[in-house]
Amino acid sequence: MSDNYFIDRNRKNLRKLNELLDELPSFCSIYFVGVASRTTPLTRINYARDLKIFFTYLYNFERTFFNKSNQTIQIEDLNKIDSLMIERFVSYLMSYDNEEGVVRSNADRGLARKLSSVRSFFQFMFDKDLISANVVTKVKMPKIIKKDIIKLEEDEVEDLLKVSETLEGFGEHQQKYIERFIPRDTAMLSLLLGTGIRVSELVGLNVDDIDFKYNSFKVTRKGGGQAILYFSDEIKDALIKYLDFRDSLKLPESEKALWISIQGKRMGVRSVENLVKKYARISAPLKKISPHKLRSTYGTNLYRETKDISIVAEVLGHKDVNTTKKYYAAISENIRKDVANKVKLHKN
Repeated sequence: MSDNYFIDRNRKNLRKLNELLDELPSFCSIYFVGVASRTTPLTRINYARDLKIFFTYLYNFERTFFNKSNQTIQIEDLNKIDSLMIERFVSYLMSYDNEEGVVRSNADRGLARKLSSVRSFFQFMFDKDLISANVVTKVKMPKIIKKDIIKLEEDEVEDLLKVSETLEGFGEHQQKYIERFIPRDTAMLSLLLGTGIRVSELVGLNVDDIDFKYNSFKVTRKGGGQAILYFSDEIKDALIKYLDFRDSLKLPESEKALWISIQGKRMGVRSVENLVKKYARISAPLKKISPHKLRSTYGTNLYRETKDISIVAEVLGHKDVNTTKKYYAAISENIRKDVANKVKLHKN
C-alpha cells in the first residue's frame, strides 16, 4: 500500500464501484464512463447505489417491468418510464425494505439526492440520444426544510479542548484507556477547530505535509486539488507535543500517516468522527457535534473576524461562494446586525 491516503482511497472506491456496476443493467456503464472525468469515484459510488435502488423498485413494483431484470432490461425500456412512475418511486423512498429486509427511510435531503441521481442519469441518456425524453424533469424536487446550523460557541470550543486535555467528565476506566492519547486528540481537535479542514483532508495528512517553519501544511482538497493552509502558534505547540508522542510509538519508517490509531495505523474517517463525538458528548451534550460541525464553527468564526465571505470560501476550499453562504448562518446574522444602524430616522 502506498503512503498516499487519497490514491489508496480512490483505488478502493474504484473497486467498490466496479462491484456495484455488476449489480446494474449493463447499459449503465455508458453513463458512468461519461461522467467519470467530472466526478470522484466516491460520487459515482453514490450514483450507483441510488440507481440500484431505482431499478430494484422498477422490477418489484412497476407492472411494466415485472418480467425484467438487470440481465434482460434494455435501453429502449427506459422509454416506458413516465413521470408517474418517478413520483411513485419518490413516495416509495420515504419508507422501504432494503435487500437485507431492514426498513430504510429518507427525509427531504435523502429524497432530493436520490432523485437527483436518477435525474442526472436520464439527462445524460437523453443528451446522448439514447432515450426519447427525460421524464424526470417533470417531477419536482422535494422541498428541503432549512435547518439551523449546529456549531460551537466560543465557550464551548474552550470546553471541548479542556475536556480533551484533562479528561474531565470521563469515568476512571475511560480515562485510563484514553489518557495516553491526550496529545493526539488535543492536537487533532485543535487543527479541526483552527483551520476548518474536512475530515477527509485531516486523515489524509502525512507527517511530511507539516512545515513548522511557516506554520503551514499541505492538504488534498475535495476533488483532488491541493492547497497550502496555515495554522496558529497555538496549534503549532499542540502539533509538536503530539509529534513527540508519535515518535515514542516506535512506528516503522514506512508509516507516513500523521494521525495514528491505537493499533498503530492511519486513522480513518469513522475513527475521527467517533473521537469528536466522544469529547463533544461531555462538553456540549445538547448538540450533535461532528467534524463537519467543527468546520462550520471555524467558518462562522472566521467570517465574524474578517467580514469577508470570499476569504471564508477560499480558506474552506469552496468553489462557489454561495456554498459558503448556504452553510454559515452567522453570516446573515452578522449582516443584519451590521446594517441595524445604517438607516437613520433623524438626520441630526
